[in-house]
Amino acid sequence: MTDPGAAHGEVAVVHRRYVTHADAHYSGNLVDGAFGLTLFGDAATHLSIVYDAHEGLFAGYSSVEFLAPVRGGDVVEVEAWLTGTGARSRSVAFELRVLCRADGPGGRSTVLGEPLLATRARGTVVVPRDHRTPA
Repeated sequence: MTDPGAAHGEVAVVHRRYVTHADAHYSGNLVDGAFGLTLFGDAATHLSIVYDAHEGLFAGYSSVEFLAPVRGGDVVEVEAWLTGTGARSRSVAFELRVLCRADGPGGRSTVLGEPLLATRARGTVVVPRDHRTPA
């Protein structure tokens, strides 16, 4: 996605990453769900810096859905976008999409025609009481 948040009309960030085979912990070359949550945390920090000029503090998830597997050798994209703002809280939506899928252990991969939605979540980030959003 070249314009983060364009699909959502909000402040957004996008991170892309290669998933190493060392990240896979389960049979079938599967990566655990915590891998995606870690990426969501990184994207939330980036989003907080863009919106508040502060890293913010991740308070928690209100929902997490694991919809498709992530495997070692995949290339993934994480998008985080603001869905609401309060005085100190920021509601954030997340998606992890698989862009390229490894074709087995030989190093071959396929660019997917359509990204595969693997994980979706919603959470809350807060900024410190003494912090003010830049003008």
